[in-house]
Amino acid sequence: MTVNPELLRASAAHYADGELSIEAVALAEVADAVGTPVYVYSSAMFATQYHLLTTALRGLPHRLHYAVKANSTLAVMKQFADLGAGFDIVSGGELSRVLAVGGDPAQVVFSGVGKSIEEIDFALKTGIECFNVESADELARISDRANILGKVAPIALRINPNVDAQTHPYISTGLKENKFGVAQENALALYQRAQADPCIQVRGIACHIGSQIGDPQPLFDALEQLLTLIDALKDEGIVLTDIDLGGGFGVTYDDEPAFDVSAWGARLKQRLADRDLQLSIEPGRFLTANAGVLLTRVEYLKPGEESSPSSAAHVSSKHFAVVDAAMNDLLRPSLYQAWHGVLPVSQGSEGETKSWDIVGPICESGDWLAKDRQLSLSAGDLLCVLSAGAYGSTLSSNYNTRPRAAEVLVDGAAFRLVRRRESLQDLLNTEML
Repeated sequence: MTVNPELLRASAAHYADGELSIEAVALAEVADAVGTPVYVYSSAMFATQYHLLTTALRGLPHRLHYAVKANSTLAVMKQFADLGAGFDIVSGGELSRVLAVGGDPAQVVFSGVGKSIEEIDFALKTGIECFNVESADELARISDRANILGKVAPIALRINPNVDAQTHPYISTGLKENKFGVAQENALALYQRAQADPCIQVRGIACHIGSQIGDPQPLFDALEQLLTLIDALKDEGIVLTDIDLGGGFGVTYDDEPAFDVSAWGARLKQRLADRDLQLSIEPGRFLTANAGVLLTRVEYLKPGEESSPSSAAHVSSKHFAVVDAAMNDLLRPSLYQAWHGVLPVSQGSEGETKSWDIVGPICESGDWLAKDRQLSLSAGDLLCVLSAGAYGSTLSSNYNTRPRAAEVLVDGAAFRLVRRRESLQDLLNTEML
């Protein structure tokens, strides 16, 4: 079959001698070594994406906090820590992961609307860089816990600017109808309350309007609102030192244009040139999505039967390729109707090309990875699901008592297992009769 080269233009995967590879490792070799389904990541692409951002912001005081929720595999986090990243976390569990990879808690920002007492205490004792506060009640809880523990809590208010990020509604976070952040009209009073609290250190202001943003204009619309609020706070004697603009930079899954990091960075540097502010950004998907793939093997083919063309009830039946990966391994297609490219690991099949739905073995009609893909398939074929490095493994589950997939990190001509496949005993060990 003929493979559309456009599917690989943003991916770490490429064909070498007819075999799909990441860096200098053939993906068939990975599948043979560790089985399927398996996530495979490119160390080189992680570094490339990281340096694209740091280069774009060169000359501007900044810190990059990797958004752990995108991919929390320890080996992935360790690479970003070694590159110099801090971390953006949304749970105490993610803070534990930061500590496990030797990350500096003084370079951790804690976001999220539902921080528990235990999580706040953990963060205060650990000495994180900043809490991104999302409500008045949260500010009160942080103050109370800091008082009890004899700490001073560094905070920024996460502002909800009511800016439409023009993205999927499930990953839009900057509108009034979303649960995130403090309404701008309430921010001044809350900052004044925080400033007067001896258990609180007011450091900055934060904002995150959504994910998979292609047009940077909404990001700048939100920035203007933050800068206006910073000026209003200064007039009240509250001087902020930090500004956190979140992340959400879009990546190419299908035919989306690549987010122009250089143009965004140049415009941002120009706008902040006369501001004495430490910038923070929180990229996740941008760093990892196209650096990862999911390998899966075809278990069964279910070609559909077509009725007679002369029949009044002529309907073209669906052709299903049942693979060993499922919605519990990669939830994005079922959850967001997200599009992922699917390619054969080995080129050169001479079979008939048909339109296939790539589906998993889970007992849900929503269990699919891709629909209507032109592929020439046989049972046992190895397929590669592209752009799976973000929100793949982190959204996975054990639905239908399915062990979660293994994960592999490629570095040049070598690869290593960085998460073993779960066993059925792993799934049973936490339960009691």
